[in-house]
Amino acid sequence: MDGSVAYLLTTVGCLVGVAGVVVAVVALRRARSRPKAPTGPVDPLRDRDADALRGDPRRLKPGDIVEIRGTSYAVRGSIRLVEGGWSWAEHLLDDAAGVRRWLSVEEDPELELVLWAAEPGATVTPGAPTIEFAGRRYNWDESGQARYTATGTTGLDPNGTMRYHDYQAPGGARLSFEAYGEAGWEVALGEVLHRADVMIYPQSEVG
Repeated sequence: MDGSVAYLLTTVGCLVGVAGVVVAVVALRRARSRPKAPTGPVDPLRDRDADALRGDPRRLKPGDIVEIRGTSYAVRGSIRLVEGGWSWAEHLLDDAAGVRRWLSVEEDPELELVLWAAEPGATVTPGAPTIEFAGRRYNWDESGQARYTATGTTGLDPNGTMRYHDYQAPGGARLSFEAYGEAGWEVALGEVLHRADVMIYPQSEVG
């Protein structure tokens, strides 16, 4: 074989090898930069307003139905409270078995939903910095006096005043003392709900 021909073949072979390496590197880079496909199904409603999908707790009223963790409650009455520039609501609920609960709805500034259960046999009273009750230690959080307006069935006068002391335990459990008008203290334990725990069916959409 002629020397020049051999040199030419060797050069072409080297170029082909280099080109192959370049193509492989480019392909690898493209593979690394390509966005990964979703690993599971994507919720098409994930960016929508939760209140538009599950009902707005701030608009609850007597006659509405509230489903909390699979249990349906009717709203029997509502109390709107105002203290200075701050306002919140408490709604009396009962289920098909007659079990009663209170649902408080507050923005401070985030929306907070708390489901309350009355403790009629409690003998504790408010005022101390910490209170031991039902196996937990609760720390004082806030207290004050508010004016209220009641609608529906609440057992209260349509208007009046309410005093309260609120306590919290580590982990978020709540202990509340409320006194309406001249009545004595009512004690309740509260559990903070996630927004996804609550579904609301406004009166106009029921039946």
